[in-house]
Amino acid sequence: MTNNLRAAKRETKTKGQLNTLRNKGFIPAILYGGKSPNLELSIEEKFVKDILRSENFLSTVFDLDIGGKKEKVIPREVTYHVLSERPAHIDFMRVVGGSKIILEIPVKFKNNEECAGLKKGGVLNIVRRKIELKCKAENIPENIEVDLSGLDIGASIRISSVKLPENTALTITDRDFVVATIAAPTIVKEPEKPAEETTTEGAEGEAAATEGGEAATPAKEGEAPKKDEKGKEGAADKKQAGEKKPSTEKKPSEKK
Repeated sequence: MTNNLRAAKRETKTKGQLNTLRNKGFIPAILYGGKSPNLELSIEEKFVKDILRSENFLSTVFDLDIGGKKEKVIPREVTYHVLSERPAHIDFMRVVGGSKIILEIPVKFKNNEECAGLKKGGVLNIVRRKIELKCKAENIPENIEVDLSGLDIGASIRISSVKLPENTALTITDRDFVVATIAAPTIVKEPEKPAEETTTEGAEGEAAATEGGEAATPAKEGEAPKKDEKGKEGAADKKQAGEKKPSTEKKPSEKK
């Protein structure tokens, strides 16, 4: 995949000059590699804003036009501003014919509709979205294809089962690492609703206990339960009404 990109030489010496350049809509860049000297460049942000978001950007060969002279280059690193998240600097490396470079190539999954595990509701769990390969500078693959057809739930796709692009080699050779798995669907159990009957019965019982008057005060340990004040007064009134007052008057003594 080759794209055209235009750049201009820049002569910035200070941090303030670089900031001024960015404020004008340009991204500072540098070109290195090969036998030619390093070049300090600037690229208009509007021309690379969309392709910077592509996962293939760091593995894409560009024809970089610098003042009418074209060079084949590949982006090696992009740094972003901490707060604004705008691109702050791009490193480009010259692509020298016949040389080999190490790149992270994006992984692309195909035949999802023919995957038995996904049809059953399984989930594709991607472990590696990019795989590092060593390849020729003039023959960089666009992606690494992983075939999902025939895989069921529980399947584990290891790198040994993946067909690599021609003229490429893995940089990790000491283990058969996992690229992706077909995981079982996650079932979320809904929480049970709290029982309302217990609350209702408790409320009804409380209402029944207080109906017709106030509830008796609970007794302390070893004491008889106290009656409520109203009950005490009513009992006292009844007692006074039923009892006779002893007379304090003395009867006159009989005359002899």
